[in-house]
Amino acid sequence: MFLHGTSRINAQGHLEIGGCDVTDLAKEFGTPLYIVDETLVRQRAREFTEAFRKTGLRFQVAYASKAFCVMAMCRVAEEEGMSLDVVSDGELHTALKAGFPAERIHFHGNNKTPDEINMALDANIGCFVVDNFTEMQLLNSLAQEKGKTVNVLLRITPGVEAHTHDYISTGQQDSKFGFDLGNGTAFRAVEQAIAASNLKLLGVHSHIGSQIFEVEGFRMAVEKIAAFAIDIRAKLGETFSVINLGGGYGIRYVEGDTPLPVGQYVQAISDAMISSCKAADFPLPEIWIEPGRSIVGDAGTTLYTIGTSKDIPGVRKYIAVDGGMTDNPRPALYESKYDALLANRANDEATEVVSIAGKACESGDMLIWDLKLPESKSGDLLAVFCTGAYNYAMASNYNRIRRPAVVFVKDGKADLVVARESHEDISRNDLIPERLRKQAVSR
Repeated sequence: MFLHGTSRINAQGHLEIGGCDVTDLAKEFGTPLYIVDETLVRQRAREFTEAFRKTGLRFQVAYASKAFCVMAMCRVAEEEGMSLDVVSDGELHTALKAGFPAERIHFHGNNKTPDEINMALDANIGCFVVDNFTEMQLLNSLAQEKGKTVNVLLRITPGVEAHTHDYISTGQQDSKFGFDLGNGTAFRAVEQAIAASNLKLLGVHSHIGSQIFEVEGFRMAVEKIAAFAIDIRAKLGETFSVINLGGGYGIRYVEGDTPLPVGQYVQAISDAMISSCKAADFPLPEIWIEPGRSIVGDAGTTLYTIGTSKDIPGVRKYIAVDGGMTDNPRPALYESKYDALLANRANDEATEVVSIAGKACESGDMLIWDLKLPESKSGDLLAVFCTGAYNYAMASNYNRIRRPAVVFVKDGKADLVVARESHEDISRNDLIPERLRKQAVSR
């Protein structure tokens, strides 16, 4: 079993994370429970910043908060010197409420509403990543009304197809995101941004996809974007000061996943940028990137309590846990793979192959197929690894199931950073029209 970060099996045969025995965490906080290894989160952040420092390039590492956005995570990102990218007013609100510096916030999204744009303008965020012509016109108009000039990057699709799931590929021509580089749309977008009275064009943004295990896609994207920047300077006299290459750096979920060391991704990006710019005597821009999954993904573990089981002789044995697609929809969405162990009997020999089912009323609510485990019983604890990214972020109340609590663990201490939802939380926003209220019965 591959264990990430500070995870280990202690003398009692229990899984321990951040110096905390997870059986104790289950007793204190209940299950399902998201457990975040804070030390590993900080380590991952530092791997990126230290790798860039070695290149000598100017850079910003912005945490992609869509992967996991809670106030405590925003605090960690700030303490580690990261910037922050947000894609909604909810993420922006969370960041601002956490005290994250507005000037280090970048606002993404393909359909920012006027209210969201105004909220970001009033907060004086550092940069908008403009996705389309409608947004560009709206942003310029709203900034003009407020007498502000705002920094923008233009999101472009460079025509690089990452080798990943279709739903998380974003750099290809046929994408809902960005201005297309190949058909001239990106060039026209630069022209309009330059002409806009209240926009300051810093450069361009590109994101080719997620969970990428090779450098060639990033290298190709750099070369295409650098060539575009050089062409813009030659034809429009505009020199980009920033090129943002997004995120997408893969992590190890299961055996067979082969992510590269962070430094290898960064070095490939830097070498391609330096080579492209040097060949054209183009001033080296500041490089921005946006890791999300690669910061928090393998730092997260979800702890479940095993309930029922169903053995179909000659077919399959199902083990059901007290969570499922409501706290981790990724297997249902992307056929994502995960690894797991019995957290309270981690040294026991695996003697059977089972499939882990969730408790939602859906046949597709399956977390893991064909997992080797010791013979489990009701009340055992199952730890599913690498659930730090897009699990809490995508969690839902389907079947009116309450979303789990989140704890940060570090140096033997567990801090509750998101409380478990209560039954009252589930119905808090419900309203009953007067005509549906029960009438008092006359006696």
